[in-house]
Amino acid sequence: MKLNCVILNYNDARTTAGLVRRIRDYAVLDGIVVVDNCSTDDSMKRLEALRDEKVTVIETERNGGYGYGNNRGVRYAVGENGATHVLIVNPDVDVSERCVCAMLQIFAGHPEVGVVSARMRDETYGDLKNAWPSRTFSGELLAMGPISRRLFRGILEYPASYINGKKAVYVDTVHGSLLMIDAAKFLRCGGYDEHMFLYQEESVLAWRMKKNGFRTVLILNHSYRHAHSASISKSFSGQMERQKLRERSVMYYLSRYLEIGFAKRLFTKMWFLIIRAEILTAEAIEKRTGKLRRNLNEC
Repeated sequence: MKLNCVILNYNDARTTAGLVRRIRDYAVLDGIVVVDNCSTDDSMKRLEALRDEKVTVIETERNGGYGYGNNRGVRYAVGENGATHVLIVNPDVDVSERCVCAMLQIFAGHPEVGVVSARMRDETYGDLKNAWPSRTFSGELLAMGPISRRLFRGILEYPASYINGKKAVYVDTVHGSLLMIDAAKFLRCGGYDEHMFLYQEESVLAWRMKKNGFRTVLILNHSYRHAHSASISKSFSGQMERQKLRERSVMYYLSRYLEIGFAKRLFTKMWFLIIRAEILTAEAIEKRTGKLRRNLNEC
């Protein structure tokens, strides 16, 4: 097995460079491919300084989104570096070499596996169950809503009994911030869907892997740290802006992969309006309470 790491950068060279320097000397990694997704700042110039015999920096022709950029990196790792497996990592992630080795070992003993991830420890939300069962139409909508995903968490996630006390479990979907793929299986499935700019990539990858008979594993005795949406927030600072991107991806996924009809698409659009109202209300409350805190601090 030959392992490469692919890191996708967009206007966040500082975070990307920090990750490269942390993992540069991991013996388990045969190469690191940094993909600059046509940044609008000086990222490419700054990333060029990382080039050496182990680190490659490439640039996409356009900013085609998360799937487009990572597909480009995987194809480069396979075609130019001869990688058999690829670790796809967000710049805002911190992972140990022990964790990477443990993920790679899963593939050695399980030829049916196409994707492996580890437990995620989020800097904002703590220790998360970053794997979930494939969701139906209603499940996808409930998972979108800030309130509904908390109220219906029990049916949207795996039960604790399925996770607790185990070293690894088979799952349907894992979080996209860090995962390792069998490159041949990934490319055979078509990789990420490049029609989606951002969000919902995990659901598509899970759908494609299952359709082709490949399985996904979550290891539970190793973890990585993730700064929740740190890189995304630098490019899309407004919560409503990110919500609109998510809506487009969810609608595409529901239409293309779950094959919903006109009535469900109409209902989905109404559901989006409800979520937007929740976001605006939460922002108004946060703004007001923030002002109250400042006034109290000044007293």
